[in-house]
Amino acid sequence: MAIYILPFEKMHGLGNDFILIHEKHLPHTITEQNLAKILCDRHYSVGADGLIIVKNSLTHASEADFVWSYINSDGSYGQMCGNGMRCFAKYVFDRGLTNKSEFTVETLAGIIQPSVQANGQIKVNMGNPKLKSAEIPLSIELDKDKLIDYKVQILDKEFLFTPVSMGNPHAIVFLNSLAEFENLDLEKYGSIFEKHNYFPEKTNVEFAFVRAENIIDLKVWERGCGITLACGTGACSTVVAAHLKNLILPPGELIEVNLPGGTLNIEWNKENNNIYMSGPAQSVFIGQLEMDLV
Repeated sequence: MAIYILPFEKMHGLGNDFILIHEKHLPHTITEQNLAKILCDRHYSVGADGLIIVKNSLTHASEADFVWSYINSDGSYGQMCGNGMRCFAKYVFDRGLTNKSEFTVETLAGIIQPSVQANGQIKVNMGNPKLKSAEIPLSIELDKDKLIDYKVQILDKEFLFTPVSMGNPHAIVFLNSLAEFENLDLEKYGSIFEKHNYFPEKTNVEFAFVRAENIIDLKVWERGCGITLACGTGACSTVVAAHLKNLILPPGELIEVNLPGGTLNIEWNKENNNIYMSGPAQSVFIGQLEMDLV
């Protein structure tokens, strides 16, 4: 048995926390998925919602400036993570891996464009929302261009959800009152919702309350890691769903999304159909982990 010293950085975006590692430091005797499960354990290791691996685009024959792997705490790969992307952008910029304030990152959801703003916020062009059932994907109504308020029975409750993909699937439920929003048992319903047979790749679940025409309160159950303090793709998907239901100001206006960990600002630009997300990213600490490798 050998001892391996693994350098890492812990970061968070509105409390959604991640471990970032450059691929040159990866041990070669363990898969990325197993490494994520070990490192993200909050009792026996560093602890995080996910692991982000920073990769050299030349090594991986990519046209983007960087390539990333995002792995959830349960070891499953995630196509995209908005809060994670802001942390990724801050990491590569602050650590001098690029001298460009705006650059591109290849993800499983396609090429994403983050930019580091002068005020320290990170703005990310999240790309186009996907609304067709086959693109989300859903196992229902595959001939529809979009679904709004589709019924689903979860335990003792019937919910109306609107599905959206921002590179990963989301099911958004708008609740009718602040009391219903505040009292919802997120773990009870989210954990079952995630694995419903409507979603062949499972789903993230957002429960939302529209507080004003430009303000949405949001709670998120993320597939692969459960309750999180924030979800960037979830905030984006929720704004799209709210636009589809005419619950908020029209596309082009900035919408404030309040999550347990803080606030994200989201805009759906109808000229190019792209979603833009702005919010903070914070480094927590840099460390070294001693690992026993066979």
